[in-house]
Order: sequence, then C-alpha cells, then structure tokens
Amino acid sequence: MRFSRTSKALGVAAIVALAMTGCGGGSGSNNSSSAAVDPNKVITAYSNEPQNPLLPANTNEVYGGRVVELLFEGLRAYDPNGKPVNALAESIDTTDSQNWTIKVKSGAKFTNGEPITAKTFVDSWNFAALSTNLQNNGFFFESIEGYADVSAVNETTGADGKKTSTPAPKAQTMSGLAAKDDQTITVKLAQPEADWSLRLGYSAFFPLPSEAIKDPKKFGENPVGNGPYKFAKDGAWVHDQSISLVKNPDYNGPRAAKNGGVTFKFYTDPGPAYTDLQGDNLDVTDVIPSNALKTYTTDFPDRNSTKPVATNSTLNIPPYNPNFQGEAGKLRRQALSYAINREEIAKVVFNGTRTPSKAFVPPVIEGFKDGLAGSEVLKFDPAKAKDLWAQAEKIKPYDGSKPLQIASNTDGGNKEWIEAVANGFKNNLGIQAEIQPFAKFAEVLNLRKSQSLPGLTRAGWQGDYPSLYNFLGPVWATGASSNYEKYTNPEFDKLLKEGLAAKTTDEANDKFNKAQEVLFQDLPGLPLWDQARAIVWSNNVVKAETGWNGGILYYNIEAK
Repeated sequence: MRFSRTSKALGVAAIVALAMTGCGGGSGSNNSSSAAVDPNKVITAYSNEPQNPLLPANTNEVYGGRVVELLFEGLRAYDPNGKPVNALAESIDTTDSQNWTIKVKSGAKFTNGEPITAKTFVDSWNFAALSTNLQNNGFFFESIEGYADVSAVNETTGADGKKTSTPAPKAQTMSGLAAKDDQTITVKLAQPEADWSLRLGYSAFFPLPSEAIKDPKKFGENPVGNGPYKFAKDGAWVHDQSISLVKNPDYNGPRAAKNGGVTFKFYTDPGPAYTDLQGDNLDVTDVIPSNALKTYTTDFPDRNSTKPVATNSTLNIPPYNPNFQGEAGKLRRQALSYAINREEIAKVVFNGTRTPSKAFVPPVIEGFKDGLAGSEVLKFDPAKAKDLWAQAEKIKPYDGSKPLQIASNTDGGNKEWIEAVANGFKNNLGIQAEIQPFAKFAEVLNLRKSQSLPGLTRAGWQGDYPSLYNFLGPVWATGASSNYEKYTNPEFDKLLKEGLAAKTTDEANDKFNKAQEVLFQDLPGLPLWDQARAIVWSNNVVKAETGWNGGILYYNIEAK
C-alpha cells in the first residue's frame, strides 16, 4: 500500500472490508452496554518471554513487540483497520516524496518527565540505525540518506573458512536526518518513496529517552516510555513468568487505555492457558490449542472473535543446509512444497482458522495478486513431489542419516501441524521428519540468528504496517533485520528498490509482485497459510478485539 503526504491511507478498503467480516460468538462481542465497566481493573493476557531487552528498535518478535507497543507512542499509530493516524506528529509533509518535514507536537513527555522533541526522534533513529548498537530493526531506516554509512559492516574470513561480520560504520549519524528546532524534523531519503511516512507508526521509529541511549541494556529491563501504559514498578518484568503494566495517567493519544493495566503471563504451552481462561484465571489469549480449535466457539459462546488478518506462516529452509543447496537442493525445496497438503491441514488441524497460502503475502493486503508465476508449487501434488525428489537424487543423494528436524516453539500450538507436515514428507517423499521443540520462541530465533539450525524452521510474519513491501523487504531482502536465514538475490533486491521508488501504488505493487516471483523461483521459505486470528476471553472481560494485523488491542479491552 502506498501513502500520500496528506495523511490519508490509500487502499485500506480491502483490510476494512475483511475486518468487518470478523465473527463474534454472540452478544459477548458487543455487550459493553449490558455490563458495568471497571476502567481501573487490570487484565491478564497470554504471552511468552521476550527474546531481548525491551528496546523498540531491538524488538522484532511478537511477544516483546506486544509489550513495546503499549509502552511507547510514535509519530503515528494505526487504527484497528490499519489506517495510520497522527500521534506525536502534528503534520508530515513532502512535495517530492524524497524530502520530508515532520512537525512534532509540543508538550509530550516520557513518564520520567523528560520532554519529547524533534531531537529525541533524531537521536533515537540514529541510535537504532548505527550498526555498533546492534539493534535488530536498524534495517527499517534504510531509506534515509546516509544509512549506508552508519550501518556499514566489515566481513572477514577466519582460518576455518567461516565469514564473520562486524560493525564498521563510516559515520555516527545519518546525513539525511536533522532536527531544525524543538518541533521540526527534516528527512531526506536516498530516493523518492511515496509511502515512507506510512512506516512511522512501527515500533522501530518510537522515541527513546536519553537514559536508553546511555545504557541500553539496563534500560531494556525497566523501560520508560510515553505510551498508554508504563511498567507497574521497577522489576515488573519477572523473567520467564510475567510482565506487569499499568495505565499511564498522563497519556493523551489515540490509544487511550480502557482498563487499569495489562499483566502478560508467560506460558510455554497453550493448553494450561486455555484451562486458566475457562476458570477465569486468565482474561484473554490469541493462541488456542489445536485440540480446542473445533470447540472454542462453544467453550466461549459469547466470548470469542475470529477475523482474517495480515499474518502468515512459512516453513523456512536455511541455505547452509547441504541437502538443499545447488540444483538438487532447488528441486528438493519444490518437492517439499508439493508434499504439503495445506488444504487438509487448514481444515483438519486448524478447523478453518487458516487458509492455504497463495503467495508470500496474505490476501488482506492491498495489491495482493493470486496466480503469480511459480505459485503452482503451493498446490498439493504427491506425484510431482516424488518426481522432483527423484530428479534431485540423481544429481546428489539426500543425506537422511538423521530425521529432518523442523524447529518450533511449543507454546504456539505448532506441534500438531508440524506432525502433519512431517507425515506428508514421510508418505510422499520417503524421508523421516520430526519437530525440534523449544519452550521459548526466543530460543528458536536465537538459533536462526546464529545460523545453527540442523534442519528447517517454522516462521511467520505479522504486518508492521499495511504494505506488500512489509511482508517482503524486512523478511527476505539482503541484510534485512528479520532475514535470519540470510537469503540473498540481487534481482529480488532490485525489484524491491524499484517498487519503493514507484510513483503510484499500482506500479509499486507490480514490482513487489514480480519480486515474489523471484522468491517462488528460489523458495527460501515455503508459504504455508494465512491466518484468521481467533481470540477468546474470560467472564472478567466485556469486550476484546484484534486489529488489522491480528494483534489484540489490549488498550481497548473493557473489564468488569
């Protein structure tokens, strides 16, 4: 989706229309008028241990992200339908899509009393982009002129032949970013990008108080923000147990809290969480056990909601795995994809809360195109799978001395579908496969980041902002923040860049869809399914809902 300088979103109609199809279990979805609402009651919510200290620019996984998004507020926010609205931005203007002027609202402060000015944003963005600060989301600043100088790395090859990358910035700040006065930020991009300002609601662009930049590690344990919530106290993050937030009484933005706070309780298995919900010992969850997907609407008849969202799942194939390298590896990637019965798994395992993927981007995103060249590999075709595998065997025999492992966290209800996929590989390709289980999602991410996986890995993406590019660039572009498997293809990168520089939404989406065709040629990951996010809530909650990307709108939850 592209974005104009007049702060009106283009093409959100598809998201809005699909959001309106969300179904609630009955009056519980809209019964806020029939029950007394307690604006000071703290709700409890399902979650898991965040991967990293809670710094916005270093948090790119869902469990840390849901906390960071409540603690901080940026220049923009996104309403439930994905439309950007100004938050700390008074105005965002451009005449050429390359040079931008942002006016920051005066009077905003962090909860420690420190004022938020134009300089706050400039310092925060430079901190995030500088490679020596090792922030996962630094890639989101790639469009700003001078980013290449602050993000430079030095690659060396050791005696063992392994390549090591170390930060080697040529500058400490981005040349295209400046604070002209307390309320004015000027941004010069490396090239015109009409939708650049659409990204400014994403957490990477949140402001940081000065203490965060001085001591990031310490700050990340007890962050101080400016959002609708704040830490209940120092040490509110009890590792491997919970994080407790309370309402920020000084917040004055578009996401005002309707409850007294949110306590995120960490679970390593969705089963006990579901039981806690049934006993009103947990208030809301967005992870439903696979064995409850057929019963959650009757288990919570007036307390459930399901709707299509901008979230998808893939099965990623690390390029460093010898079995999937070269021409034989390419054939095997295709064979694996043809061997997965997505339709059956979506129906039987997920009870219709997933739909088989047709591309690398979910259909709720404006510009989605069905029938892309190469996407036929997403069809279930056992005969084709066997034939491709046999072709690969003639080139290079498969090393099946150990079962093919599929790494996954066990807290997200993934065990059942992985077992179904593994059975498909066994029945259709004659290879053994099994889940490589981890109690924490962070553990899987750390192995992916260190290039240490013995087999494949489940992966997924929840939209940061409603754009085709957001499901492609951060995940698959060379050097991107969430490109853990380090996929690279110059043609793919070139098409992304051309799409960003396009003058119209249609032209941009055409380039992004062509970029997806490159992904279908290489298959660095296998698209699996797109989500219809299901949530349930306890008797303590009057109303709960998800936003455009599937994230629960915690601030909007009404308790009783």
